Amino acid sequence: MISQLFNGSGHIFTGLKLISQPGIRRFVAVPLGINVALFGGAIYYLFSKFGQWMDRLIPDFPSWLGWLESIISWLLWPLFSITVLLLVFYTFALVANLIAAPFNSLLAEKVENLLTGKPLDTGPSYPTMEMIKRSIGSELGKLLYFLKWWILLVIITLIPVVNFISPVLWVVFGAWMLSLEYLDYPMANHNKFFKDINKQAMSTRSLSLGFGGGMMLFTSIPFLNLIAMPAGVAGATSLWLKTQDNFRE
Repeated sequence: MISQLFNGSGHIFTGLKLISQPGIRRFVAVPLGINVALFGGAIYYLFSKFGQWMDRLIPDFPSWLGWLESIISWLLWPLFSITVLLLVFYTFALVANLIAAPFNSLLAEKVENLLTGKPLDTGPSYPTMEMIKRSIGSELGKLLYFLKWWILLVIITLIPVVNFISPVLWVVFGAWMLSLEYLDYPMANHNKFFKDINKQAMSTRSLSLGFGGGMMLFTSIPFLNLIAMPAGVAGATSLWLKTQDNFRE
């Protein structure tokens, strides 16, 4: 499992190499511009709200238990601060991916063409109305899936003592959702929808978690996170093709 996690995150480095290729670079410009604008906003928002959030997350104790509050604050502050940092950048990454979706799909297509040496096979075709219906259903399914787990984690975070494990759960959740988000681009080009994407990620759970976890770390590193989105799209395309054994011989 550990080796699979590292293999999954390794596709991010593959993505970095791919977006530097001559035939791919021009398709990176728009996603890169969107990333620069949104992550600038994320950094400003994080610094303006960080202290307020940390005060709310760390529980208050009676004055006579001040010593206990100091110990718990010392233990929880690093965990909660890392969680807040990752969640803010994860949220902005999702917004950036949503805005840049058409450009990311094109980037995934060009990367796939480079890796396989074949024109894109979009898979089974559907009538226009059927495709619209399926696409809307897929997006609603993704939203409901996200909300279901998000609500559960919020409840856990609000329960004293139990919330000690919430930072770890938030990181795993964020990694998983990022892997689904990035796998969406190459798979959607083949008319695959959310159920297919989730099923694919579940079948390669460790690889997907490793990739998503690596992307969370990547998006939290200042300046490097500016190229995270195009690298993630290219890396996810490489990851998906690898699991399909569909590379150029």
